[in-house]
Amino acid sequence: MKTSYISLFTVTLFISATTLAQTKTSISKSEVLKRVQENNTSLKIAEQNYQQARADYKQTNAVFLPNITASHTGIVTTNPLMAFGSKLNQEILTQADFNPDLLNNPKRTQNFATKIEVQQPLVNLDGIYQHKAAKTKMEATNLQTQRTQEYLLLEVEKAYMQLQLAHKGVSVLEKALKAAEANLQMAENSFKQGYLQRADVLAIEVRVTEVKNQLQTAKSNVLNASNYLSFLMNETQNNVYEPSDSLQVHLTNQLADMTISENRSDIKAMELASEAYQKMHKADKMDFLPRLNAFGSYELYDDKIFNADASGYVVGAQLTWDIFKGYKRYGKAQKSKAQYEKSRLEYEQYKSKSQLELNNTKRLLNDAEEQLKLTELALQQSEEALRIRKNRFKEGLEKTSDLLTAETQYAQKQLEYYQTVYQYNYTKAYLDFLTKE
Repeated sequence: MKTSYISLFTVTLFISATTLAQTKTSISKSEVLKRVQENNTSLKIAEQNYQQARADYKQTNAVFLPNITASHTGIVTTNPLMAFGSKLNQEILTQADFNPDLLNNPKRTQNFATKIEVQQPLVNLDGIYQHKAAKTKMEATNLQTQRTQEYLLLEVEKAYMQLQLAHKGVSVLEKALKAAEANLQMAENSFKQGYLQRADVLAIEVRVTEVKNQLQTAKSNVLNASNYLSFLMNETQNNVYEPSDSLQVHLTNQLADMTISENRSDIKAMELASEAYQKMHKADKMDFLPRLNAFGSYELYDDKIFNADASGYVVGAQLTWDIFKGYKRYGKAQKSKAQYEKSRLEYEQYKSKSQLELNNTKRLLNDAEEQLKLTELALQQSEEALRIRKNRFKEGLEKTSDLLTAETQYAQKQLEYYQTVYQYNYTKAYLDFLTKE
């Protein structure tokens, strides 16, 4: 018995903590959009993808800019060649150093060299095309980031409408529950007076239980929609949101003018990606050509560290040509060509699929508009039928089962109407998403 009390107390504390942790908050769609744009994790990931592509592009600037290095090296040697060369670089050779005994068996010699070296690319055609490809890829990634933002705005529209729909469901079922409970009270009074049988009262009790279960599900839908909005805004999922904007129909008459634009960010991104593959293929072909690079160095020498009693410089240019690398370049060029052809086909397929999606969405919007008219008419009819049956039931002229059927149908028609409004508005928002430039 003591254990049962403890369990009950624990459950009560858990329920209380859960209730306190979740606070009701009114929120508008514009506020949700603002928070998503500022905090959404997917947007931040997309931005980092762009920064990564931008960094790759900056790396390819090496094909135009010099490579400058500085070093300081110290050695101690008795190697004849190294010892003689070190003294020569330090400009301290004397006539005695040409003694064959000293040349063949030099004393311990120290050499410290400071060297500043510059390498400047002059003509690297493959690197130039790699630079162009990296720039095109960066632009494509920027457009993909833009499309991610547009998709998230659509997702916000959808999530907010789901929140509106969930609250509408709660409102409808709360009214249905009040009506069912009022009918139950009236039925119990009639039963006591002998006007109804016990079976009729039980049928209404079943109806009340059904509505309570449906209402609980509707409240769970509100929590689910609120949690998803919190996820999109990258916030803790403790709030129960209430939409400050009402669920309304936004009709459109511009279906005929809606077309897919080739400048739409995702389509343009795929086109640029294909161009990047084309430039990479050209870069692989240019790898067969020679490269011309300039180089120069300034060197300081001494037998003591960080001193510079002697100096010298080297300036020159180098033309290199890798004539044959065991079919490695041929295979690389063939692979990049296949990648380019594949990206071009994917681009054409994506445009065709987008057009197909647009045509389907237009038809869905037309269907939703017709369904909207039908559900609105059915709602009005079910409301009037319920009013008539309720009046007749009060006068004892209507069966309990008929009243329950009318109440159930009216609640269903209300939910169907709001579901159709949601479906129509979301389809229209998706159509705007498909035709965005």
